[in-house]
Amino acid sequence: MILQLVELWESVQDFIHTGGNVLYVVALVLFVMWVLMIERFWFLKAEYPKLKKDIIARWDARADTTSWYAHKIRDCWISEASDKLDQRMLLIKTLVALCPLVGLLGTVTGMIAVFDIMATQGTGNPRTMATGISMATIPTMSGLVAAISGVFFSARLDVQVKREKASLADSLPHH
Repeated sequence: MILQLVELWESVQDFIHTGGNVLYVVALVLFVMWVLMIERFWFLKAEYPKLKKDIIARWDARADTTSWYAHKIRDCWISEASDKLDQRMLLIKTLVALCPLVGLLGTVTGMIAVFDIMATQGTGNPRTMATGISMATIPTMSGLVAAISGVFFSARLDVQVKREKASLADSLPHH
């Protein structure tokens, strides 16, 4: 088991060495994005049902649900719940969009390395040029893979948030 972990770690280190230091930035953006998405899924499954139940109970406990003031209170509660549902969603979408851009930064740095090699050693050594090309392509691929993983799950989160907003509004009847 420990030997497998060591081999896995060495594989990751080789991959990062081949792709360059930009992969650390891609990994950081990916990590933050996934921590935020997991937190949002947890909020939707564990915390939000309690909040929704509390709002519905407060609405049902009101004697007046038909006046203009009651409708404004209802709208306020729905708005507060919507704000809590929307928390960090924009940041998640931004991080998803940032992943390929960070990968492109790796492309630029890798191409600079290729041009450096060409300037100092000429085009006669394909092995050294291949290293720079790897540094150019691997971060791009990594950024795209990170973005693809985030696109699917952030879209799913977005649908769940919209569904919960509509469900809460439907749960608070206005007469």
